[in-house]
Amino acid sequence: MATEAKASGGYLDILRAPHAARLLVGTLVGRLPNGTGPIAITVFTRAEGGSYSLAGGLIAVYGLATAVGQPLLGRAVDLKGQPRVQLPAAVISALGMAALAVTGIGNLFLAYAAMLVAGLFTPPLEGGLRALWPSVLGREDRVHRAYAMDAVAQEVMFTVGPLLLTLLVALWSPAAALVVINLLGVVGALSVVLSKPSRAWRSAPREAHWLGALRSPGLLALLGSFFFVGLALGSITVAAVAYADDRGNQAVYGWLMAALGLGALIGGTVYGARQWAGAPERRLRVLVLLLALGYLPLLLVPGPAAMTALTALAGVFLAPALACAFIVVDRHAPSGTVTEAFSWLVTTFGVGAALGSAVSGPAVELAGTPAGFAVAGIGGFVAFLVLLATGRVLTAVPGPRHAVSGGAGSEGARAGQAEKNAHAQ
Repeated sequence: MATEAKASGGYLDILRAPHAARLLVGTLVGRLPNGTGPIAITVFTRAEGGSYSLAGGLIAVYGLATAVGQPLLGRAVDLKGQPRVQLPAAVISALGMAALAVTGIGNLFLAYAAMLVAGLFTPPLEGGLRALWPSVLGREDRVHRAYAMDAVAQEVMFTVGPLLLTLLVALWSPAAALVVINLLGVVGALSVVLSKPSRAWRSAPREAHWLGALRSPGLLALLGSFFFVGLALGSITVAAVAYADDRGNQAVYGWLMAALGLGALIGGTVYGARQWAGAPERRLRVLVLLLALGYLPLLLVPGPAAMTALTALAGVFLAPALACAFIVVDRHAPSGTVTEAFSWLVTTFGVGAALGSAVSGPAVELAGTPAGFAVAGIGGFVAFLVLLATGRVLTAVPGPRHAVSGGAGSEGARAGQAEKNAHAQ
């Protein structure tokens, strides 16, 4: 059940809160290197005379290293605080990318080592921002709306980032673009860690356990589901390329990806403009089911205009599902592991997307373009089935976990936490 947000609510209310706009913009700018990484690496490699296979190999190392590094660095943030981890990681990651720009691809060992460093030290700014929202915004309803705004902002970043990269390449060179994008990433991270909420933020006390956030059964269930959501999304990117090839017009691929992002923007904006009653775990099952159903019409592979419209429809429930998943992570993360828990979601989603791309390619070659989109539909429905099968685990919400101490709005955060616990009971 949903009610309209109050006039004082909405995204503008969130952005008017002290530090909120700075943290959101800083995080988005800080994540530009990761958001544009695969494209930047491909453009640079091709400009240096390298093959697409080499570009794919470098991207794979970068992606896998990022997947490994995010939860490890997230745990370090929970233990040591944000400034001591986020900024050094951003600098080291940028140096890795700069090393590739300077040394080129002549020495493959150095090129792959640079990608390993750049990926492994990608700062967990995404998880860090979500850990900061309670201390900045206080009330639970505002935090939940910020999660939706976060999901929408990601779509903006993944649209603007490649455009910025293209502009930098046109003005200077692929190597210069690589360096500038990563320099901007460091500036974004610096803006975040110098803010008062980031400097004051402290994780709640945590129980020493080698599994960290992964000892939560509810979090494991969510990660299992969103691995397949990532797989669905990753398969669409490959299937869209195949569709464009079938039509003999590569520009169609850009239209499809833009439509997917536009659908997510619309869905996230509408979702965040309303206050939702009831347990988010149940709501998430509905959203993931609708997401899966939205992939099915893509199997029809109609003409470009209709296909663009269907792709936009397929993206509508992505941002709402992500925003709802952020709430579920927050509810199930063990005390003192909130940044690590959010980082695990980023990692799991990314690994699923990589596997979806890998699976969709052979599916297209064996059975044509519709088979690539079928992988997306299957991934979406498996994600729903995982949530359905683990319903009892997900509804068993733990008690108080990670009320944030220190910084602006900490009293409001504790009040919001108390309200959340009372609602859960």
